[in-house]
Amino acid sequence: MMLSSRLRWIFFVSRRLTKIDRKGTSRLASLGICFGVMALIVVMSVMNGFQMTFIDAILEVSSYHVRVSDVKDEQVFLDWCSKNKKIKNVTPFYEAQGLFAVSSGEQCASLIRSIDAETALKDKEFMKELNIISGSFNLDSEDSIVIGNTIARSLGVNTGSRICIAAMSGSSDVSLISQSRIFTVRGVFYSGYPELNAAYSFVNLESGKNNFGKKAALNYGIKLYDSSGADSLMAQLSEEFPESKIQSWKEFNRSFFGVLRMEKNILFLMVLLIFLVVAINIYNGMKKLIYQRKTESALLEVFGAGESDLKKVFLLQGFVTGLKGAAAGLAIGLAVTSNMSSVFMAMAKVQYYFEYLSVRLVSPENLKYLAENSMFNVYARIPPRMELKEIMIIFMFGVLSSVAASFLAGRRLLKVSVAEVLRDE
Repeated sequence: MMLSSRLRWIFFVSRRLTKIDRKGTSRLASLGICFGVMALIVVMSVMNGFQMTFIDAILEVSSYHVRVSDVKDEQVFLDWCSKNKKIKNVTPFYEAQGLFAVSSGEQCASLIRSIDAETALKDKEFMKELNIISGSFNLDSEDSIVIGNTIARSLGVNTGSRICIAAMSGSSDVSLISQSRIFTVRGVFYSGYPELNAAYSFVNLESGKNNFGKKAALNYGIKLYDSSGADSLMAQLSEEFPESKIQSWKEFNRSFFGVLRMEKNILFLMVLLIFLVVAINIYNGMKKLIYQRKTESALLEVFGAGESDLKKVFLLQGFVTGLKGAAAGLAIGLAVTSNMSSVFMAMAKVQYYFEYLSVRLVSPENLKYLAENSMFNVYARIPPRMELKEIMIIFMFGVLSSVAASFLAGRRLLKVSVAEVLRDE
C-alpha cells in the first residue's frame, strides 16, 4: 500500500471510529483540554501583568538594565555608548542616603538620586513608570526635589512644601548633620513598585555634586532596547573598560525577582495538574475504546491492516482530540485575557450580589455596610501580558498530553482471532 493511500485509510478509519463514539469520550476529553489551556493562558497572562508591573518600574526607574561606575574617561565612555546599537540611552547619576525632616517634626529616610533632569524628561519609559501625581518633574533649580507618594504621606507634605535633608551619607567633606540643606517639593510620584514610592527621591545633577561631596561616585544607568542583551553588553563593556565596575539588573532585587519567578512557576505547575487529570481520563477512555473495538480491529487486520496502522488510528484520534480542545482553549483564553478588566469588574459585581443576597436573608440591617471589593478595581487596572512563547508552549502541551495518553493506551492492542470474532457474532 502506498504511503498516501495508507494515510487516507488511517484518517478514514479514525474518523469513522470517532463518529460511532456514542458515549462522547473524545468530546469530554477535548472539553477538559480546552479548560486546561484556557486556564493556563489566563493565569499566566495575569501573573505576567502583575510581575511586569513591578519589574518595569524597577528597570526603568531604579536599577536600569546595566549600571556602570568608576569610569575614568567619561567622554570616551559616552561616545562608545552612543555608537552601540543595543543601547537606547545613558543616564548619569549620583546616589546618597538621606534623612528628611520637616518643621512639624516628622522624619523619613530616603535614597536620594541626583540625575540630569533633561535626560530624564527625554526618557519616555522613565516618566511613564514614575507617574507624577502632583506637581511636575521639575528639577530646574538646585533646591528642587521630587519625592515618592509614601514619603510625602509620611512627612505630611505636598507640592510646594519645604523639607530639610537633616542627615546625609557621603565623603569626609560632607556634613553628616545639617539644617541648611533645604529643598522644595516640586512633584510627587507614584510607581507600580511600592518600594520606590517609599524610598526614592530625585534632585538635579548639580545639587548632587554640591551636596554629596567631591568623592561621590558618578554612576551611569544604561537602558537597552532588549533587556535580554544585558549579559552580552556587559561582556563588551568589560573588554572595553576593564577598570570599571559593571552590574546587571539581575543583581539588583535578586531575592525579589526570585520570589516572583518561584510564584509564577508554582502557579504554572498547579494549573498544569489539569492536563494530568485530563491525560489520565483520555488514557482510560482510549483503553476502553480499544477494548470495545476489538472486533473491528480483528476484521481490519484480516483486510490487510497491520498492528502499527491500528495504533496510528488511535494515535490520530488522540491528536485530533487534543488539537480541538487546545484550539478552542486558545481562542477562549485569548478572548478572556484581552478583556480581563471587564472580567474582574464582573467578578466584583457577582461577589457583591452574592453577599447582598446572603446578608439580606440573614441580617438585612447590615446592608448599609456592604460595598464592592475594591481589590477587583486594583486588579482591573493591571493589564495582563500575553507572551507568545508561553502561549505556544501551553498550546503544544495541550495537544501532546492527549497524544501521549493515546500512545500509551494503544501500545498493546488486544489480539483477537477472526475465528473468535465469527464465533461470537
